[in-house]
Amino acid sequence: DLTRYCIILVIINYHGVLCMKPKYKRVLLKLSGESLAGEMKHGIDFETVLKICKPIKECVDAGVEVGIVVGGGNFWRGRSSGEMDRTRADHMGMLATAINALALCSALENCNVPTRVQTAIEMRQVAEPYIRGKAERHLEKGRVVIFGCGTGNPFMSTDTAAALRAVETDSQVILLAKKVDAVYDSDPNINPDAKKYDVLSFSDILSKNLGVMDSTAASMCRDNNMPILVFGLSDPENIVRAVKGEKIGTLVNNEGKL
Repeated sequence: DLTRYCIILVIINYHGVLCMKPKYKRVLLKLSGESLAGEMKHGIDFETVLKICKPIKECVDAGVEVGIVVGGGNFWRGRSSGEMDRTRADHMGMLATAINALALCSALENCNVPTRVQTAIEMRQVAEPYIRGKAERHLEKGRVVIFGCGTGNPFMSTDTAAALRAVETDSQVILLAKKVDAVYDSDPNINPDAKKYDVLSFSDILSKNLGVMDSTAASMCRDNNMPILVFGLSDPENIVRAVKGEKIGTLVNNEGKL
């Protein structure tokens, strides 16, 4: 009976992979550091990280090439460091993203997903240095590549890092996982009448100051015609839905059209 049950599970999982028809071949997933903390609100909750990694595995098994940029806000935020030197504070934030990248790598490997961590600041004992050609080769081989340490430069957010790495690796879309399920004209947690947008242009994002991502990242995406899909991570399976092209969240592109 146990053997039969295991066979059925394998068949169901295999069938699910076959049925998944991804819209995108290569994606850049942007995760916030806070998303790794779960209910703890700080640090890393490994069970939460595993829940995020399982749908990533589904995408990889379906042939999708996945790059990931992760923030470090669950440990440190340079912009809220008070009177500390901003450059030093931002370097500390980059180290926080490296911690998160290693945690994600460990969780993905627990799910039997081949993974590499590349960092914009060299730390060869724990990760590869970021090299574009090497990153693309990893992606082509079906390995998830996690980009740590942002761009390696102070005064640049991990949103900007996501935009940069997406453009450099010829990704088709940035999947921007957020706390809220889409972009609204005001905070839906405060305003129950907040209007949800299904699609926006980058000009809308910048002129209306909607706070989807910082202006540097939004401008880079606009100038390089890199679409962004903003969706909620409260249900990690939304990662799969986004890759399949289901109508979730808010699509941001140059045309402002679906």
